[in-house]
Amino acid sequence: MPIIQIQLFEGRSADVKREYAIAITKAAVKIMGCSADSVDVIYQDVKKSDWATAGKLWNEQS
Repeated sequence: MPIIQIQLFEGRSADVKREYAIAITKAAVKIMGCSADSVDVIYQDVKKSDWATAGKLWNEQS
């Protein structure tokens, strides 16, 4: 059973997450040949102050 973990900045609506989970599940079923009920999608919302790229926190970038 695939477990797909997605980390993203907080603030996305439940509708957006639902639509993305449906698309990811369909892709997993097509590519991996598994059943949809075996695909788990886990979202981890991260504050911009807890995420850095190239040594810069996202909440400090202009």
